[in-house]
Amino acid sequence: MNIVVGITGGIAAYKAVGVVRALVLAGHDVHVVATENALRFIGRPTLEAISRNPVHSDLYEGVAEVRHVAIGQAAELIVVAPGTANTIAKLAIGLADDLLGNTILASTAPVVIAPAMHTEMWLHPATQANVATLLERGVTVVGPASGQLTGADFGPGRMEDPEIIVAAALERVRSSRDLAGVRVLVTAGGTREPLDPVRFIGNRSSGKQGLAIAAAATRRGATVTLIAAHLENSLAADVAQSIETVVANTALEVEAAVNARLSDSDVVVMAAAIADYRPLTISESKIKKGAVGGTLELSLVRNPDILTGISAIARSDQVIIGFAAETEADEVALVALGREKLERKGCDYLVLNRVGWNEGFGTDTNRIVVLDRAGAIVVEASGSKLAIADHILDLVAPNPRHR
Repeated sequence: MNIVVGITGGIAAYKAVGVVRALVLAGHDVHVVATENALRFIGRPTLEAISRNPVHSDLYEGVAEVRHVAIGQAAELIVVAPGTANTIAKLAIGLADDLLGNTILASTAPVVIAPAMHTEMWLHPATQANVATLLERGVTVVGPASGQLTGADFGPGRMEDPEIIVAAALERVRSSRDLAGVRVLVTAGGTREPLDPVRFIGNRSSGKQGLAIAAAATRRGATVTLIAAHLENSLAADVAQSIETVVANTALEVEAAVNARLSDSDVVVMAAAIADYRPLTISESKIKKGAVGGTLELSLVRNPDILTGISAIARSDQVIIGFAAETEADEVALVALGREKLERKGCDYLVLNRVGWNEGFGTDTNRIVVLDRAGAIVVEASGSKLAIADHILDLVAPNPRHR
């Protein structure tokens, strides 16, 4: 999971190292966004060594990649520890005068704040009103605890221990189970159509987007079946144990697997890249160069259109989501291609994503446009493939996370 840890300028910043370390050891990709004041309490090298990622602090860093927005868009969880009275006040009114404020405003991810300040500051009516505002917006507030503060002071305002903050943050994600009871069937990866025991016709799909959809659906409470063609990655261990995985290497195998499970599914997401054609004949032994001469002619036969087939027989209470990978660079032309394809396929939603030598296939990010059955654009999104997965799943969730 992509987690942003925001560290602000309070003496409790030293305890944020424990938060970052615990999240990293739990297998998450942790990115620290520190305020300039936070770096006066704890050094950048320490945070980078523990998080295993560069620390971001300057609002004007990475302008070309729009980093002040991109970090928040990619986040799946944001933890602010410590949350000073100043930071809590700024977040309550939506002030974005630093990178952390911009990151939170640009994100739809759950936010968890661990306050830390002197007792008088915590109990002040302004702070209490600001915390109440954040709670009303769905922010999770962990602590503060009561105990020894800076100097001789004692009372409520001490930042909770890192293990408590981490447990509450991860539970916040686990509790967002708006797809509980929904049965989701996902295809992922690229099919391989064999020529002989050694060679095949394939494509450059890595399966990352399909895997992200399966993982996100599982974390949101769905019962997920994954039909896996060739995949370059695997599901995280905590997710894999909850998912039924069926290996299907060719288009015909994917078709059979989908049809066998269609009636038991509420939502079908056809994210796999299915080969349009397969060899008419398959050699039982390796095709030798000497036997065919300087050229090799192949006879190909069209594979079944799985998406069209299941869309034609789907029940009215089922949702079928198709994918269309296109190389068209012009956005208007891309949408036009999608509308033509949508009319042929007959699915409920069609996810358009541009692919090329360096985008779409094999990357960790994606940019999509989603059309509904009428051809209207209902989603436009970019970011990590996990973030994209949630945008797609919001189409079938009763309480969408993204707005």
